[in-house]
Amino acid sequence: MRSHIYFCLALCLTAMFCTAAGRAMADELPQVDEAKKANSDTAAINKLDIDAQFLTRGEYRSGGLPLEEDSENDDFAAFMMERTRLIIGYQRTYLDAKVSIQHSGVWGQSGKGSMNLYETYIQLNAPVGLFAKIGRQELAYDNERIIGSDDWAMAASSHDVGKFGYEGHGHKVHVILGYNQNAENTNGGTFYKDGAQPYKSMQTLWYHYDVPHTNFGASLLSMNLGVQDEEAHTTRFQHLAGAYLLWTPKSWLVEGSYYRQFGHNEDDLPIKAWMGSIKLQFTLNPQWSFTTGYDYLSGDEFYYVRGQGQIGLVRHKDMRGFTTLYGSHHQFYGAMDFFYISAYADGFSPGLQNLYASVDVTPVKKLTLNASYHYLATTVKLKEYGRSLGHEVELTAGYKFQPWGKLSVGYSFMAGTDTMKKLKRTSDTGQLNWVWLSLNITPRLFSVKW
Repeated sequence: MRSHIYFCLALCLTAMFCTAAGRAMADELPQVDEAKKANSDTAAINKLDIDAQFLTRGEYRSGGLPLEEDSENDDFAAFMMERTRLIIGYQRTYLDAKVSIQHSGVWGQSGKGSMNLYETYIQLNAPVGLFAKIGRQELAYDNERIIGSDDWAMAASSHDVGKFGYEGHGHKVHVILGYNQNAENTNGGTFYKDGAQPYKSMQTLWYHYDVPHTNFGASLLSMNLGVQDEEAHTTRFQHLAGAYLLWTPKSWLVEGSYYRQFGHNEDDLPIKAWMGSIKLQFTLNPQWSFTTGYDYLSGDEFYYVRGQGQIGLVRHKDMRGFTTLYGSHHQFYGAMDFFYISAYADGFSPGLQNLYASVDVTPVKKLTLNASYHYLATTVKLKEYGRSLGHEVELTAGYKFQPWGKLSVGYSFMAGTDTMKKLKRTSDTGQLNWVWLSLNITPRLFSVKW
């Protein structure tokens, strides 16, 4: 029944858009004879661009590797990853279209990596600010904490959705509707398992307003996700609601966000989670800027730290660990990605506190340097363990040697605690090292207008 409602809603939005667009276009057209009207479409400007991306990144990791059952890991790992994209974009009056073919994988990987259509959509535009964008597409909102492209990951993130909206006069309103299925089922119901998306259905409303003459903007985000219980073959609905604020007075940047999660997870447990963040940045001059901030993500009460090979569970009456959903996780919570990339044991979370500071330096044109520090801790008290997870230091450098080419390098070190060792089930936390080197080439191969 819900799927019929979502389909009807999408149909109504499309019809409203087409009607408004048609009226706006009719109002803008001059009064000419029928022959000229018939030929008016040929006067549209057509633009075709073909771009490519060749991204290669090598990584070296030492220490902090998860232990496998009944085995021991080596003390380091090293590998090379790649992403190749061919991007075809077409534009004309009131129409945009894009197809992006992507291959990603590890050098020498069995199966030769992953080949897929990363994006493929059409967008219909109206002069009055309305648009409808249908197909597989990136979604990125605000600072990408909740919904982002996750571009650091080689496969990145895109969604099969319809996006409808209005942008104009400082206002932006987007409505996003998604409904996923494994195949063209003629029987067997609509159960969704092991598909390309982590949800069965999604309905999202995003509103943003930029206050005139104040350098202040605010966003509201509301999301409803349908996830399916494999055993009960039913859909549970979990919700998120919150706000994002950005203020940029002169040399300062002030950013804050607050989100709450509620509803039920796929196991029908009530969700009672929240997160808040604050960020301050001061730009001294074009060469120097300084940033500090604090993130708080709620955790599950009575979180149980299960040792290697141990069996033990705590019966939770609800879920209080905040889920960061589909954000670009790598830019938050430490670059070593120990948190919110992979789940903790048993699917619950002790939460996270992230206190950080960084400095950005541009000593010469095209060269950027960054040094960052993170103090990390859980938000819930753990039995027999402290909250502190450790300290992480990061150093990165990027050199843009051409408009289409950038070379980047990074080094991270983490001094972990016994709590970190137990939570991540590692053999060592005192010497956590990570080094990476990346080459990103993004040339435009072809461009034409007619």
